[in-house]
Amino acid sequence: MSETWSVDEHLEDILRSVRPLDPIELNLLDAQGCVLVDDVVVPTALPPFDNSSMDGYAVRIADVEGASEEFPAVLGVIGDVAAGSTGLPTVASGQAARIMTGAPLPPGAEAVVPVEWTDGGTGGGPADAMRAHSSAPQDATGQVRVHRPVVAGQHVRVKGSDVRPGTVALKAGTVLGPAQVGLLAAIGRGSVTVRPRPRVVVLSTGSELVAPGEPLGPGQIHDANSFVLTAAARAAGAIPYRVGAVADDAETLRSTIEDQLIRADLVVTSGGVSVGAYDVVKEALSRVEAFAVEGEDERDGAGDVVEFRRLAMQPGKPQGFGLIGPDRTPILTLPGNPVSAYVSFELFVRPALRTLMGQEPVRRPSVRARLTGETPVSSPEGKRQFLRGVYTPPADGDDELGTVSAVGGAGSHLIGALAQANALIDIPEKTGRLKPGDEVTVVPLD
Repeated sequence: MSETWSVDEHLEDILRSVRPLDPIELNLLDAQGCVLVDDVVVPTALPPFDNSSMDGYAVRIADVEGASEEFPAVLGVIGDVAAGSTGLPTVASGQAARIMTGAPLPPGAEAVVPVEWTDGGTGGGPADAMRAHSSAPQDATGQVRVHRPVVAGQHVRVKGSDVRPGTVALKAGTVLGPAQVGLLAAIGRGSVTVRPRPRVVVLSTGSELVAPGEPLGPGQIHDANSFVLTAAARAAGAIPYRVGAVADDAETLRSTIEDQLIRADLVVTSGGVSVGAYDVVKEALSRVEAFAVEGEDERDGAGDVVEFRRLAMQPGKPQGFGLIGPDRTPILTLPGNPVSAYVSFELFVRPALRTLMGQEPVRRPSVRARLTGETPVSSPEGKRQFLRGVYTPPADGDDELGTVSAVGGAGSHLIGALAQANALIDIPEKTGRLKPGDEVTVVPLD
């Protein structure tokens, strides 16, 4: 392989070494954001019984046929049926049971008349709502005047109308969001087997870095990288742990990473991977014995090897990847410029995280768009460039392409422009110049 790696070659090497995390059984709320390992089959019908979708009166169809405000059907009220009721009354001819939303439909009843179609048992005009049982217990008996007819099954949620027993409620590979957690709870599942969210340790390197909120001294800058990378890891579904910036000292960096491995499924560093005299990440991790496991000296079995590479890309030329520690924890070492670090995360770290979680596809989908703007866009020959852009998708039903405009320049330090972008413009290695109106490949980041 050539000394300079392509973007795809580097990513493929990473993904060959990363395996999905082992499945575990988690309680429902702990499983949110995780990926299902197996299909979930519905054990019982949902809803499990016929129930009312309205507050009103359970009736027989024949008893309210032709009912109107001028000629209401007058029915005897035989009691209340509330949600959770047992020992249900049987509705006979000429009778009605006052029923609440979610309550089981009593025997003999065929439909529910909403309370707004009745006098609510008051003997007056149309009711807006039922009176509270505590203040008007008499409304559970007596008579009710029904002003409109209903058809069979009206305002009734039929047993199994949501999901039927034996059907697949959720397929393997589903990411559990709030709605999926709710469905699992509704069918009685208290726990589920998933691939856990990966734990990601994020740290930045550089003696010049100062935490946000602290004053800057001469030659110092605020540590933005550990924050943007931690936020990106959280947005990708991981559980991130941000470590404070590490000074440019190889032994300090080695000991810090070693301490963090106990809680890491993946480690991400930024800075210190180029060709400078103070590139501490290369100094600390280039040696095979950095985190050596006694008696093991090969990569697949595992003496520690972190390889540092030059990629044919802009931004993000210097990259590193390896497996370290007794659990062969993947580590991705990203460049220190903010834009380079974020673009590298999207191209390499995010796919690795999705692989750990068992999510497909691992890469963000790309789309074609038409370049807009006032001036042409240039790209260095032989490098795959990822410009920041503002992408506008086509309108619904529109066959035309969406549009994208570049924001900021090619500089890897322009974090202000990065904050305005919602996409990356992917310019191939052999494309040196693009003009407004040209078609381009875009990777939406939303």
